[in-house]
Amino acid sequence: MKILMVTAEAVPFAKTGGLADMVSALSIELVRQGHDVKIVMPRYYKIDRKKLNPLSGPMAVAAGQVEAWTAVYETTMPGCDRLHVYFIDHEQSYGRDGVYGSKSEPDFHDNPYRFAVLSHGAFQLCRKIGWYPDIVHVHDWSACLAAVLTKHVCRYCGFENTASVLTIHNQGYQGQYGKDQFPALGIDWGLYYGAGFEHEGGINHLQAGISSADMITTVSPTYAHEIQTAEGGFGMDGLLRVRHDVIRGILNGADTREWNPAVDKRIPANYSIQDMSGKAVCKAELQKRMGLEVNPDIPLVGIVTRLADQKGIAEVFAPTYGSAYQMCTEMNLQFAVLGSGEKWCEREINELQSKLPNLRAYIGYDETLSHMIEAGSDFFLMPSRYEPCGLNQIYSMLYGTLPIVRRTGGLADTVENYNQETGEGTGFTFDALTPRAVFDTVGWAVWAYYNKKGDIQKMQKRGMQKQFGWNLAAEGYLSVYKEALKRGCNRDYTD
Repeated sequence: MKILMVTAEAVPFAKTGGLADMVSALSIELVRQGHDVKIVMPRYYKIDRKKLNPLSGPMAVAAGQVEAWTAVYETTMPGCDRLHVYFIDHEQSYGRDGVYGSKSEPDFHDNPYRFAVLSHGAFQLCRKIGWYPDIVHVHDWSACLAAVLTKHVCRYCGFENTASVLTIHNQGYQGQYGKDQFPALGIDWGLYYGAGFEHEGGINHLQAGISSADMITTVSPTYAHEIQTAEGGFGMDGLLRVRHDVIRGILNGADTREWNPAVDKRIPANYSIQDMSGKAVCKAELQKRMGLEVNPDIPLVGIVTRLADQKGIAEVFAPTYGSAYQMCTEMNLQFAVLGSGEKWCEREINELQSKLPNLRAYIGYDETLSHMIEAGSDFFLMPSRYEPCGLNQIYSMLYGTLPIVRRTGGLADTVENYNQETGEGTGFTFDALTPRAVFDTVGWAVWAYYNKKGDIQKMQKRGMQKQFGWNLAAEGYLSVYKEALKRGCNRDYTD
């Protein structure tokens, strides 16, 4: 099957979140299974042209009201020579720092035009190289115009046998802009209503993608249901319920070449389910690195997160009602925190660690430290308000670290709650997102650490045995691709 991934980001070239990991990992797995996959994305300022191969000749793109002229560069994915990645090079759109915005301009005012260049450019690229995909797989709002083009424009000029699949990585990000930005999309005004762009007098990219895609996926089964509710739909639950028959939830996999305690080069000592001794070494080294008391007998709770409302940070760190201070003063435990984001939260975490000897934090991001926290912690706290999939709880289980999570989205799909009667489970879960619920559930985990050592050890090993490979996710997407071709092009795909 020929599959074109249209995306704003993909590792290792550009990344702001899990979307970038998923696009690359899924593409690599599909290629390994014998499929012909290509990725197209913008060439941002930080992506060095000198490390890419230019395609000959310029390429005209119909974004905006006047054709834009772009260049195209190409390379192969590191570790997968058969996976080709193409970069649309357009200085006006991408010759700046940032994917969606910057510190001075968090949401670039011309994003509709920037990502129209990407979406139109994806189809022009196919024409340029003489390669016509079975599936255009678009990721989040920034690529949704490609789903619109597949259904309403290009299907009648060379892409008759191409269907589209939209993956919603985060329903909370929709690409909403004023109606005056519609001409930047380079499509007929009839599609303002006809393709589903109109939203409260403006344009909504994700709404148009949901309206136009032949199939829709989310990155976990539970999240597929949650986005169809008033709480999880962010104003689009009605439309999503109308399209419920084409929505599928497919759990993201984990890159076990990168996240595997037996071979991870970023942690102080390797370990496996057969020999867990290295985990104690990792805990001691993490305690040293963070400036915590080096003590193997104190439970250590790790947090690696964006400090954003979605992640439940207020319930943990808010100065007047967060539970962190109470947990640190009323329980015999330690916290190791890694993250950045909301300035109030960064300030409060710094204030807490100045007062509490058992809470230490690094404000920012450090890849090595993130691996050390996963390996060296006993528990990993993720009190997310919503979590489309989540990867850290998966990494935690693979590293023998027990997740403490709110039962939502992918967290509900991956973490099995501890059963005190049987000792079964892979972590600790709760439902209500309140400081009290966080406090009580962390307290429950700490109690088990001190009083149910055997259960803790069994849960660690059960989590480490879980299978989260991308081969399972790839099978799910292939099934969706075949259904998209049947719905969109009325054709059956046969291997």
